[in-house]
Amino acid sequence: MLAMQEQLKDKYIDPFTDFGFKKLFGEECNKDLLLDFLNELLHKEEGKIVSLSYLKTERLGISAASRKAVFDLYCENEKGEKFIVELQKTKQEYFKDRTLYYSTFAITEQAIPGEWNFNLKEVYVVAILDFVFEEDKEDKDRCRYDVMLADIASHKVFYDKLKFVYLEMPKFTKEVDELETHFEKWMYVLKNLKRLDNIPDKLREKIFEKIFAAAEIAKLTPEEYRAYIDNLNSYRDLKNCLDYAEAKGEAKGRKEGRAEGEMERLKLQQRIAELEKQIKKQTE
Repeated sequence: MLAMQEQLKDKYIDPFTDFGFKKLFGEECNKDLLLDFLNELLHKEEGKIVSLSYLKTERLGISAASRKAVFDLYCENEKGEKFIVELQKTKQEYFKDRTLYYSTFAITEQAIPGEWNFNLKEVYVVAILDFVFEEDKEDKDRCRYDVMLADIASHKVFYDKLKFVYLEMPKFTKEVDELETHFEKWMYVLKNLKRLDNIPDKLREKIFEKIFAAAEIAKLTPEEYRAYIDNLNSYRDLKNCLDYAEAKGEAKGRKEGRAEGEMERLKLQQRIAELEKQIKKQTE
């Protein structure tokens, strides 16, 4: 174990690996971390989430031919409301479509056999992104997007039981001494945990002390450590592949034209998707 630890100088696990994310938020003993994060993120008007139950993260469609969905985290609170939390490490061309598709599983499984009045419980989809949507690049000061069904003319919310929250983490650039709210502290921890050596004084709160303690690599079992290293290496390969894809796509686009460059980029994105599937399998 000591020899393996010497290979990795980081003190804390990376939350943007599948292993790290599920270690911190997907284990029963750390459920209070997820509860605090969701309560801070959603600020539900009808009251705080009191309790959460983890649900199976794999969902099948309504027929044998339907595609399945595998969520990072899927939970239900004491009122029967559903929460899907998805971590996305790399750009995906149809990621917004994917989150919408995921929400349908949490909706359709609420159907009651026989007569039913179609009264649905709320569904929340939270996407933590390690990238920025192309259409948001110029909106540099905004890292959070809350999406609901609304009337186009009046901008009034038309339906309030389906909500999507997208967090574009690269846009969050505050340093620890600039943090003002509990939400900002969460954003800082998620983005910077892997590069910190100790918990900053400004984060000396019970909930953050627990996440730092849970994230200590030295506390992992040998089996957990090996799984984390494998997952971390896959994640780094994925990031390198993405960086290469963007650079090559842009270069080819300049040399041969936009269409050819776009085709090259799409091919490389397929390779990235394959790597993502491999990473998912490592934590199933």
